[in-house]
Amino acid sequence: MMKQIKKIKIVVAGPFAAGKTQFINTVSEIKTVKTEKKITAQTEKGVKEQTTVAMDFGKIRIDDEHELYLFGTPGQSRFDFMWEILGQGALGIIILVDSTDPSTFHEARKIINYFQSRFPVPMVVAANKQDLPNAWSPEDVAVALDITEEDEIPVIGISAINKEDVKRALLTLLEVIRKELTS
Repeated sequence: MMKQIKKIKIVVAGPFAAGKTQFINTVSEIKTVKTEKKITAQTEKGVKEQTTVAMDFGKIRIDDEHELYLFGTPGQSRFDFMWEILGQGALGIIILVDSTDPSTFHEARKIINYFQSRFPVPMVVAANKQDLPNAWSPEDVAVALDITEEDEIPVIGISAINKEDVKRALLTLLEVIRKELTS
């Protein structure tokens, strides 16, 4: 008899240009489904050429019984209706933050607040771009985002282009989910 694969839905959210698409691309075992369009907003054009407008989707098998389904949200608040759609049924959320751009921290906090109020599931903050020289430490990002020990939200440093870092972020989230399910 074949084992039933348990599908675990994880949402990857965060501000514009935090690295959500790259995070999913780095670890997905399938070709990532992307809904990117050319950027037309003048304020965003200098940052990157394309942006996610609906979602990114990737998948990774973690063992014989479990698969992670990774759903990346758009970062701009004008697409926040997708946050509601993608949050449905999520068992955990990764909030990706560009640790080199403190101007995005306020938006990251708003996204954390949104998901905490609508989908109170385990969450991990991944302070991305730790490979760059001007990156804030995960500890400083936690302070800037007003995340305290009582929040029980781990803040870890990663580089979304590093597969081991992405896996570590996902494993950290899975551990938080496991603890919550067994407590």
